[in-house]
Amino acid sequence: MFHISLQAVVRSALMACGLGLVLAAASPLQAAAQDRTPLRVAVEGAFPPFNYLDANNKLQGFDIDIANALCEVGKFECQFIIEKWDDMIPDLIGNKYDAIISSMSMSLERRQKVAFTEKYYNSPSVFIVRKDSAISDVSPAALSDKKLGVTSSTAQESYAKHFYPEMKKTVFRSSPELYKGLADGSVDIILEDKLAIYDWIANTKAGTCCEFKGPDLLDVTYFGEGAGIAVRMDDNERLARLNAALKTIKEDGTYDMINAKYFPFSIQ
Repeated sequence: MFHISLQAVVRSALMACGLGLVLAAASPLQAAAQDRTPLRVAVEGAFPPFNYLDANNKLQGFDIDIANALCEVGKFECQFIIEKWDDMIPDLIGNKYDAIISSMSMSLERRQKVAFTEKYYNSPSVFIVRKDSAISDVSPAALSDKKLGVTSSTAQESYAKHFYPEMKKTVFRSSPELYKGLADGSVDIILEDKLAIYDWIANTKAGTCCEFKGPDLLDVTYFGEGAGIAVRMDDNERLARLNAALKTIKEDGTYDMINAKYFPFSIQ
């Protein structure tokens, strides 16, 4: 009986030793996971190539890749939340999530409600027409009898209301609906972020219908100083960490690799 008990003791000791080794091996991973701060990130999921759902209903796009890179460098754990564009700032303020990484331009109006990081890309706005359109002049006087399309709650909508008050306007809920409205003739011309619509014009069959018209628009009052990551006004620690992470990915080449994946030119 003693012999059996001794075997049991030895087995128990070995098992305990083995368990200790497993725990010791796992502890660095557990520590790494515990070191990461959850970051609830709001994205629209309907703004290709910046953020969109692919055929498998998985989030893809420039914004998503940038967010994941920032989370990796900044020791955050990205938790994406798909949100309606109109609700983003109110729900950020309401603590539904911690940051908006969804191609949000840093307009003066938005800066009064939320804090922004340094810009992570810049893009002008531009008018787009069908290639068979007779429109050649995009001044307010020349377009007064045309129908303009814009996306709801965007800088482009605000700009059009101020500078093109005489135009009839159709306000679409999302960018894909805006593009479809132009292609099918529901509107004569649209105003959109140039980089956002670039992929549709350059890489889709539907987009071959249309082309840019007129100069790039870079009004800081309406379009801000580029796209930034929005956080709550009092969230100074998270803002600093995101800015530090953004600086790192720009310096170590990560940003350039993501940029090249989506655009054949720099968008910094």
